Amino acid sequence: MVSPAGFDVSRVRAQYPALGDGRAWLDGAAGTQVPEPVIEAVAAAMRAGVANQGGMFPAARRADALVDAARRAFAAFTGAPDPAGVVLGPTMSALTVRLATALEQAWGPGDEIVVTEADHEANVAPWTRAAARTGATVRTARLGADGGLPADAVTSLIGPRTRLVALTAASNLTGARVDVAAVTAAARAVGATSVVDGVHHAAYSAVDVRALGADLYATSAHKWAGPHVAALVAADPAVLDDIDPPRPAGAPASGPARFEQGTNPFPALAGVAAAVAHWAGMADGDDPRAGQRAAAAHTAALGARLWSALGEQPHVRRYGPEGPEGAEGAAGSDAAVRTPIAAFRVAGRTPAQVVAALDAAGVNAWAGYAYAWGAAGALGVREDGGLVRLSPNHYSRAWEVDRALDVLAALTP
Repeated sequence: MVSPAGFDVSRVRAQYPALGDGRAWLDGAAGTQVPEPVIEAVAAAMRAGVANQGGMFPAARRADALVDAARRAFAAFTGAPDPAGVVLGPTMSALTVRLATALEQAWGPGDEIVVTEADHEANVAPWTRAAARTGATVRTARLGADGGLPADAVTSLIGPRTRLVALTAASNLTGARVDVAAVTAAARAVGATSVVDGVHHAAYSAVDVRALGADLYATSAHKWAGPHVAALVAADPAVLDDIDPPRPAGAPASGPARFEQGTNPFPALAGVAAAVAHWAGMADGDDPRAGQRAAAAHTAALGARLWSALGEQPHVRRYGPEGPEGAEGAAGSDAAVRTPIAAFRVAGRTPAQVVAALDAAGVNAWAGYAYAWGAAGALGVREDGGLVRLSPNHYSRAWEVDRALDVLAALTP
């Protein structure tokens, strides 16, 4: 299998020391490995020494520079126009809880919050808890029969009392993509804030928060070759200006720092900047989104190979919409309905038994429901082990997919 023109997977893969163990790393949807430049950037920050921000000596100035560089990196990776709209945090889950605490101050009885069955609980539970505290009504968009989330399932719930719409850009369980732009346009029309979970989406897409129309877009670098650091990215920093989060006395009162509690993980932030530079290098340029497009074509081909072959195994049931894999803006993938992952079950075996067989053959895979509690319930797999999930990514090779397929072919009932 030849990678798409302009993307050298061998060169990319050679930069990841963890991949030298001979295993098939098909677990990227749960978090990727990191390349040498990221490892070195984290180590270099530690070797140089950093102090807390705001000091007048070199170590403190280095911390300020690392934070500024991380904001610029997250903005570049998501197509955001201004680093001033980037809020840093440890995880998407923590950032969403923090944001909900801030937004709920303006909610009350009669207000409505829209969530979806497709979402990770990190983009559901904080909003439903906030609604319960304020008396607001929660409206939940349901999955379609194919496991996807139709845009009209969400837009039909948006009305004049809607204050917030929370939705995923792509399901982290099945990979099903969502027409985010259609939903955010409907939210914007009634003055509602849109919060888009892009944690899974960003690993497989040429992200453009402005095209998506998202007021706030969440992403976590550990899904795209970086450390465990996350960000809420505003398409327009003015969105943040209208939100006043609770904060300790003496904390910054303006800018994105007022959302950030405690000391930032400075070495990890150095790794974020290095990860974004790594993506830019995939396309031999300085634009990480060009690297995203090149990698998306590579992963789309692997995903199509995996999905199609699983469909030919009669003892395997696939979950999620049929259709092409890919990313918005990637060549030949404008109609993509799913990221290049495969969620499935094998007849006569539990998901845990299937991943154990894959592990024995040197394949990394996951079983469960990936915190997509609503989706697992809608698909009928919540109570009996969830689904098996295989997820090729930008450093995956065809032999890894084929190894997994050979193992699954042998698991006949």
